[in-house]
Amino acid sequence: MRHSHRRTARTTPVTTTTRTKKPSLLSRLTRPRPATTTATTRRDHRNHHTTTPAPVTATHHHHQRRPSIGDRISGALLKLKGTVTGRSGQKAAGTRRMRGTDGRGSTTARRRYGR
Repeated sequence: MRHSHRRTARTTPVTTTTRTKKPSLLSRLTRPRPATTTATTRRDHRNHHTTTPAPVTATHHHHQRRPSIGDRISGALLKLKGTVTGRSGQKAAGTRRMRGTDGRGSTTARRRYGR
């Protein structure tokens, strides 16, 4: 037997991130994103398939603007209003406004030259 000393599968450490607790409203409004911790787990390497890799395509990135303090406060109030009135769409709109993914500011005024 060639590799008789290798009775168990080889494992390598892999780090994963987990959130410790739900951030408060104030910490969500006043930036840096929630604190994360890293946990080390072990991954099994028994399942190696030798297939050709898929072609690499560029993934789409959801464009974000930098929301102002006013945007974050109005988004939080919109989210609160959606929670109280039971309208999940309004909650989602508040979340998008807080994160800057609501689409505002996506078009800019075009400059006119020659005037």
